[in-house]
Amino acid sequence: MKKWSLTTLLLLSVLLTACGNNTNNANDGGTAGNGGTEATAAPAGQNSLESVKAAGKLRIGTEGTYSPFTYHDANGTLTGFDVDIAKEVAKRLGVDAEFIETQWDGLFAGMDAKRFDTIFNEVSITDERKVKYDFSDPYVVSKAVLIVGQNNEDIKKFSDLKGKKAGQSLTTNLSDIARENGAEIVAVEGFNQAIDLLVSGRIDATINDGLSFLDLKKQKPDVKIKQVDEIAEGSRSGAVFLKGNEELVQAVNEALTAMKADGTYLSISEKYFGADVSK
Repeated sequence: MKKWSLTTLLLLSVLLTACGNNTNNANDGGTAGNGGTEATAAPAGQNSLESVKAAGKLRIGTEGTYSPFTYHDANGTLTGFDVDIAKEVAKRLGVDAEFIETQWDGLFAGMDAKRFDTIFNEVSITDERKVKYDFSDPYVVSKAVLIVGQNNEDIKKFSDLKGKKAGQSLTTNLSDIARENGAEIVAVEGFNQAIDLLVSGRIDATINDGLSFLDLKKQKPDVKIKQVDEIAEGSRSGAVFLKGNEELVQAVNEALTAMKADGTYLSISEKYFGADVSK
């Protein structure tokens, strides 16, 4: 019995010594480990700009079907005014531009799901959108125009849309204008589809971006459509961000300001429109 007790005591002594050694190791590791823990935790604590720079890329949501802002050229390469602006912004942030193409109606859902860091896609800055999203400073100003078929004499102004079929992307502010004027909305995936339906006579009109209309007429002067009215006040568009990304928004704004100051913005603007479209 005494022998068993002695053995037990010896075992307890060994166990206590081992536990003491483990505690000391944990404490030593904790000092070094705190540094390690901070290093591991840092990415989670990074602001949006730091995260973008750490990743080495700016993830950009864009449509890819909205000429001349974001579309594919004859070689299938993604290009356009917004694409060039976004590439230059990413370059000035010191990262690569990674474009993620999504239909217009899926862009904001992609933003909500954090598939993108930002959207460059001629997105109008509206009070309704600003409730949920932040915007960069405006980088383009355009006017909404009413487009009809070449031989259409019934629609000459926005109010004439009452009871007519207007081809519109459902979530755009242009669709709201059509509804406010009594139009029956026919859902389309973008500008090109709206024009195809208009030319084929399946819709009566579309309210769309004036810059897109001018570009189309420049590229295809024989297309049988015409502009009959426009909204006097221009719509301002900017890059879109989720709320809480102030550092990234500020960095993008600084890049846009620098681009305008050194002539880079004007060069891109004239390439697509022959004029400064920032105002």
